[in-house]
Amino acid sequence: MGQIQIMDDFLSNKIAAGEVVERPTSVVKELVENAIDAGSTSIEVILEEAGLTSIQVIDNGHGMDEEDALISFQRHATSKIHHEHDLFRIRTLGFRGEALASIASVSKVHLMTSNGETGLEVYLEGGHVKEKKPGPLRRGTDLQVKQLFYNTPARLKYMKTIQTELGHTIDLMNRLALCYPNIAFKLRHHDHMLLQTNGRGDLQHVLAAIYGVSNAKKMVAFEGESQDYKIYGFTTIPEITRASKNYMSIFVNGRWVKHYTIQKAILEAYHTYLPIGRAPITVIHIEGDPHLTDVNVHPAKQQIRLSKEGELMQLIEKTIHEAIRSHMHVPEIAKPKKKIAPSTEQVNFWKQIDYANTKIEQFGELPRKVQQVQEKVEEPFVDSVSLDATETWEDIIDTPFENLDVKEVEKDELVEKEVEKEPFPELEMIGQIHGTYIVAQSEDGFYLIDQHAAQERIKYEFFKEKVGEVHANERQALLLPLTFHYSADEALTLRSAKDELEQVGVFLEEFGQHSFVVREYPTWFPKDLEQEIIEDLIEQVLNEGKANVKKLREDAAIMMSCKKSIKANHYLNHAQMVRLIADLKQCHQPFTCPHGRPVIVHFRTYEIEKMFKRVM
Repeated sequence: MGQIQIMDDFLSNKIAAGEVVERPTSVVKELVENAIDAGSTSIEVILEEAGLTSIQVIDNGHGMDEEDALISFQRHATSKIHHEHDLFRIRTLGFRGEALASIASVSKVHLMTSNGETGLEVYLEGGHVKEKKPGPLRRGTDLQVKQLFYNTPARLKYMKTIQTELGHTIDLMNRLALCYPNIAFKLRHHDHMLLQTNGRGDLQHVLAAIYGVSNAKKMVAFEGESQDYKIYGFTTIPEITRASKNYMSIFVNGRWVKHYTIQKAILEAYHTYLPIGRAPITVIHIEGDPHLTDVNVHPAKQQIRLSKEGELMQLIEKTIHEAIRSHMHVPEIAKPKKKIAPSTEQVNFWKQIDYANTKIEQFGELPRKVQQVQEKVEEPFVDSVSLDATETWEDIIDTPFENLDVKEVEKDELVEKEVEKEPFPELEMIGQIHGTYIVAQSEDGFYLIDQHAAQERIKYEFFKEKVGEVHANERQALLLPLTFHYSADEALTLRSAKDELEQVGVFLEEFGQHSFVVREYPTWFPKDLEQEIIEDLIEQVLNEGKANVKKLREDAAIMMSCKKSIKANHYLNHAQMVRLIADLKQCHQPFTCPHGRPVIVHFRTYEIEKMFKRVM
């Protein structure tokens, strides 16, 4: 007798559940996506113990009849695709036919569904139907998943704390709300409303609900279109940043995806506008022919492959860059808002904007089983997840809600008016602080200018233009050529990158088997730093394993501007300060240095007078 046999459906479903049902959030995702595919305009999610005890999803979609309801819990049962060709034009969120079968195999399920004509109520346990009977005729579906992983205790053992699991679900629901502002979402955990949107299709109000009205007002709308793709969304001005890329939400044809290349294109749009290691808050919707998108990559359906990816990346980078460029301005320093000490009711919970009543609600404590997060997890999408016993909502988000009257917030207040690029202010030099910061004044207050950052910006724009065109008449011969020795694989990389290195001013000649010599360099290389710059540029190519001319030019310009600029504790006379600011004023983008740090900061007269109690 042979040793190979066909697994029964129950066993194969439990194996599939290992990929599809990773945690309670996975169940919520699959059920809510089914509700969206069913044409729902209202979806409510109710959790107990972060979903480990109970997950209930109620929608008003088209529902199912008895035949469809029973078949839906069988593996590979789906209404989304019917032919092989449908795989290449998927327009729905679900299509694999594995989710309900996998969920039912590791939980106890109670389903009530109706298409308006017939109703059915079904109880399943471990994937097997235990009871079925006629149900109510309320159009839509009410599906409750209880005791998740009750028959796979090993999976249950590795669940995180309730607070962590709840944070992942809030993350998911926030993104779905941003993706579908035309659907009214509700998320409840025990008696607490964690998310509520009105479903009116206004993305800005959803942004305000998640990030706060203050941050939503500082988000810039963008829209662009190419021959194959259309993009639109909102992104923050450079002064609003986060330490994680997790705040960039990417939606492709109505599906939330994780895509490294798209994230990279968004960051490139902010090139030299953001500090190193910081990222914007961005919501981007991408629409295109489904034939250009392959979503059948992973069971979780969050990874996709895109055709004509280069065209899309250029569109994203150009569109977002043009949008934020017109909103660049001098950062203003305002008086810090007073923090209110947390009360017992404030500890370990959040405030959410209640769109139904247009007011701010304050919730009590989390259930007693909530524990403080012990392990380090990925930074959550919402600013309010993972509070410790002393943190309040004001400690987590940039702008507290105490002073906001949401009743008075209209749509127009959330929209930044279209303005032309802010002109550089007319400044009068006052002096210098610690040989580092230049003080200047205008009619509307005073300004602090970081002299190093200012000259970095000036030098960067000079070198960026020079690196783009290395002319033969701008070269200078070295009295003693520079010699570089490398390993065999490094020498191979440099041979293939010789042309690209020449475009940034590094002229390599082979000198022996694995050695190179440099006999000349551009005249505009910073004096006494020629060898260091050449070595750094070669090192960058070796680290990357290949040469990208655009990136090399940017890196070379940034490197030379940083090394050549004046440093801190360098005292300038009045004429030097005036000349520095005059040169800065001529820059294409004078408000940030090449590393994204601010060059100039504005202190308004009104704010100064408030601090000295001259005005109320």
